[in-house]
Amino acid sequence: MARPSRLTISKKDIFAVFEQSSQRVYSEKELARLLSQHREFWRLTDRTTVGPFIKFLEQQEKLVAHEFHSKNYDRKVKRYSWGQVSPYQLALSIQSNGYLSHSTAVALHGLTDIIPKTFYLNVEQSPKPPPKGGLSQRGIDLAFSRRQRQSAMTYDYEDWSVTILNGKNTRNLGVETVFGLEQETLLTTNIERTLIDIVVRPNYSGGIFQILESYKRAKDRVSTNRLAATLKQLDYVYPYHQAIGFLMDMAGYGSKSRLMERMGLNHDFYLSHGIEEPEYSKKWRLFFPRGLDTSS
Repeated sequence: MARPSRLTISKKDIFAVFEQSSQRVYSEKELARLLSQHREFWRLTDRTTVGPFIKFLEQQEKLVAHEFHSKNYDRKVKRYSWGQVSPYQLALSIQSNGYLSHSTAVALHGLTDIIPKTFYLNVEQSPKPPPKGGLSQRGIDLAFSRRQRQSAMTYDYEDWSVTILNGKNTRNLGVETVFGLEQETLLTTNIERTLIDIVVRPNYSGGIFQILESYKRAKDRVSTNRLAATLKQLDYVYPYHQAIGFLMDMAGYGSKSRLMERMGLNHDFYLSHGIEEPEYSKKWRLFFPRGLDTSS
């Protein structure tokens, strides 16, 4: 009869480390680090490398492999979960310094009934110097006459995908930890930051009609003071406060939209890029898609 392996002998102790950890998804490097940290306590020799360690845990039906594939860049990302985990947890694991945003944050905050099939992971860029030159009407018109740029960095997994966004450096402004449907902890934007992000990038947010619905659902939960303060800190070049104020009016926020109005109405602006049949709100100096509203 063959003697049990050292991994088998230490199985109980190995399992205990995973069970007691709040982390549920690991890269191969993280598993190698974990093995190195606990090797002595688990009584494993240097001959037990990360490969056999992972294989043993998979054979025990505890560690589950997940492979993501980016067709656009021909890249693969492999992650390992301790037991079954939610798509949100797997999406976050793609980049350790990212957080869930846009329509994914909308879903986490209960501002839509749509179940996400694309998860947006915002990975902030390094700080950049502010753009040179002032804002001009001609520059706004030209920029918003074109289709909005979209990230091609998408990783597919089963029947859903993760899109990586290279977001503006904000030092994680308005990012918080929330609980998912399975009580898992998830890093995402708070309601105020989410309402700003979906206006800035409507193509990652289900489109303008869904954005308006999210504003309606957030009406009794959002702090308009925090919303205004967050927008000022984000310091965007374009006057997104006009689009936000317009949506607040349409969603029934009443006098709360005055905070946006006080930021100034110095240019004509657009609710989204490439509007084919625009209507115009005189109050907000804003072009918006026909059929969205006719009373502004």
